[in-house]
Amino acid sequence: MERRVEITRNTAETKIILSLNLDGSGKSKVSTGIGFFDHMLKSFAKHGFFDLDLTVDGDLYVDTHHTIEDTGIVLGQAIREAVGDKKGIVRYGTKILPMDEALILCSLDLSGRPYYVQDVTLLAERIGDFETEMFHEFFYAVSYSAAMNLHIRQITGSNSHHIVEGAFKAFAKALDEAVSFDKRIDGVLSAKGTL
Repeated sequence: MERRVEITRNTAETKIILSLNLDGSGKSKVSTGIGFFDHMLKSFAKHGFFDLDLTVDGDLYVDTHHTIEDTGIVLGQAIREAVGDKKGIVRYGTKILPMDEALILCSLDLSGRPYYVQDVTLLAERIGDFETEMFHEFFYAVSYSAAMNLHIRQITGSNSHHIVEGAFKAFAKALDEAVSFDKRIDGVLSAKGTL
């Protein structure tokens, strides 16, 4: 059975329609109005083998903040709903991913306890229409809405495009690992018996 979730979220700042299938093949249709952000979300879907259909109508006449942050909130919510009771899943995922001169580590735990740690230096203020300070806001929103412990660390790198893209791809690979099933796991992978 596929773990598929559809979410619609409407506020005065954004209107978001999202469909996520954790057991997909990497197909995506993404439209947020922010070209580089679309590229990152398509990369996330492709490298995590997630099917993602996302349309965001945000108040870009203000800036990109609400569009990017709210997308993170909804994506995190979709991840949390799609994994369900977490029975049989690996729970943890870690990936060290190279992209040219950049080497990025992403490690996460679908623990039910949200926490976000970032050690990334982005020298450019913008990548296309993407304001680089929104990198933190997006992943913070994902981690808290998904109730995951998420760490993203830049090991090397100087090009902001490479660093950000490496991080999105590393996140995708780590999440793909965490949501995968292991037949050795009886129930949930926790001494407490619940996550």
